[in-house]
Amino acid sequence: EIPTSELNSVIRDAIMRQPPHSRKGRQLKIYYCTQVQSGPPTFLLFVNEPALMHFSYSRYLENTLRETFGFHGTPIEIKLRKRS
Repeated sequence: EIPTSELNSVIRDAIMRQPPHSRKGRQLKIYYCTQVQSGPPTFLLFVNEPALMHFSYSRYLENTLRETFGFHGTPIEIKLRKRS
């Protein structure tokens, strides 16, 4: 299990390095991330609009988590939930 504060720090740094592209005139906002399962590692991202997440940006975040926390060769799942 990865602490939520550490996850959010890594995600925040990844967003600063490479912000998400806008789609349809709207910008994806990622509010926070938490790990909801450990086998396989599953992460839940709370966002403003899940449809704005492009698959390539999801893959970028997945690769960032993989490199930072050593999940080499392990499937990682990223789920999105709209923050209410």
